[in-house]
Amino acid sequence: MPELPEVQTVVDTLKPRTLGQRIVSVLLNRSDVLTPHGFDLSGHLISRTVAAIDRRGKRIIFTLDNGNRFYIHLGMSGRLTIESPQTDLLKHTHLILEFKTFQIRFKDPRRFGGIWWLGSEEFADAKMGPEPLLIRPQQLAACLAKTRRPIKNALLDQTVIAGLGNIYVDESLFAAGIHPLTLANDISAEKVAQLTRAIKQTLRKALRHGGSTLRDYFDANGDAGKFQKLHAVYHRTAKKCRRCDSLIERIVLGGRSTHFCPSCQPH
Repeated sequence: MPELPEVQTVVDTLKPRTLGQRIVSVLLNRSDVLTPHGFDLSGHLISRTVAAIDRRGKRIIFTLDNGNRFYIHLGMSGRLTIESPQTDLLKHTHLILEFKTFQIRFKDPRRFGGIWWLGSEEFADAKMGPEPLLIRPQQLAACLAKTRRPIKNALLDQTVIAGLGNIYVDESLFAAGIHPLTLANDISAEKVAQLTRAIKQTLRKALRHGGSTLRDYFDANGDAGKFQKLHAVYHRTAKKCRRCDSLIERIVLGGRSTHFCPSCQPH
């Protein structure tokens, strides 16, 4: 599933082509990917200009020139790409936004993502936690103190911190030297500060490399990310730790594969 670095990279690659451009037509091929169901998306988008594109958590938020907003969530397999109108239409393309010289296409084979209309008053971040690149150690400590879940599960909770997923939680916990089974409210203030720094450093490094492409993710220009080549633990089961040569281990937590170094992240 695309996480903060991937979603931000999509936003950054959409902006140069899309900001200030007018939507000339809309094709919604599957109505069940749109919330609310039955909403007249075409009627609210055609002839409107894209004023801003932003990210909140894992959501890509479009703001129109009249103040209305909608967001797209990529889910597990979604792609949002800029295409020529002459490019062959791929299967599972659910939405096409047509501009004068190009199209934005939303493709999502597994349909865990979708399109949400917000209008001008509803916010895109209801019930979402702080942004990980902006969060302060005291904020994170206050959130973690409220739960006895394993730290891995707590960090995946978007109401605790918004934008992290399986890849970057594993990578951040490794960088901070914290075992994924450690109970969230048992982590010391010093370790929480270390974890906060690790999260920010990991995300910034991933952003510099365009995110991680393991299977489905590509940016809006169709380019793959490169950060997967630098993963310390994620998807590296039974391979040597880049820091100590111990073998990376894998467990399942909350139904999610979890990777760690038993030496660098003692429990």
